[in-house]
Amino acid sequence: MTTDRIICERDGPIGRITFNNPDRHNAMSYEMWRDGAAAVRELCDTKDVRAIQLTGAGEKAFVAGADISKFGEERDSADAIDAYNAMVREFQDTLTLAPIPTIARIGGYCIGGGLAIALCCDIRIASDDSRFAVPAAKLGLGYAAAGIERLMQIVGPAFAMEIFYTARQFDAAEAQTMGLVNRVVSREELDTYCDGYLERIVGNAPLTIRAVKTAVQENLKAPADRDMDLCAEQVAACFASNDYKEGRLAFAEKRKPVFTGT
Repeated sequence: MTTDRIICERDGPIGRITFNNPDRHNAMSYEMWRDGAAAVRELCDTKDVRAIQLTGAGEKAFVAGADISKFGEERDSADAIDAYNAMVREFQDTLTLAPIPTIARIGGYCIGGGLAIALCCDIRIASDDSRFAVPAAKLGLGYAAAGIERLMQIVGPAFAMEIFYTARQFDAAEAQTMGLVNRVVSREELDTYCDGYLERIVGNAPLTIRAVKTAVQENLKAPADRDMDLCAEQVAACFASNDYKEGRLAFAEKRKPVFTGT
């Protein structure tokens, strides 16, 4: 699916979602949260799509938070605020729980809700001119514990508190030091670098990657809530797969394996 504000494309085994609101630094409206969630689901349900990249249109921003110009119509009552927040949660949960790898390609501003989107992805690759912030303390906003927990899982409690307490913008080098992003490259290299990562990922065994992603997601839960049987089932599926045979054969024949996910 593609809308005016959410562009969803397939490039072979790679799905690409673009937040398309460049005049407002790709700030998110209710419709963008809704259509973004639908785009993630569609790509995950599309046969042979093995990874998804999310990025922002234009050169200035990944996503610079919520579209404040829409607040009058989207958050004009308690019910409207609840509906908006529920849609944000639906998007974030859909992205976080996507069964295939997700990469945030970050160029420029990644602020507030935009940073929350990036944190829902598995890998974050940023240009060296990117900027990161959560300005909630400058606006007097309360921030949901679940969003703080996700940030803490990635950067730890000390950096999470620094990001929230100061509400300042961090540059890409600082973001990498905190572990907020995996890689920082020049703006000129960003597309090539992200494409290379995606190609490497989609060339590997899908069942292995699925099992790893499931294990990570389960291990982030409280011990009593973890589904370790599911993890064991997915590991067993790897060893019972044609891809396991193909991987061993390709290694013996000194060639690149061709994995099918079966």
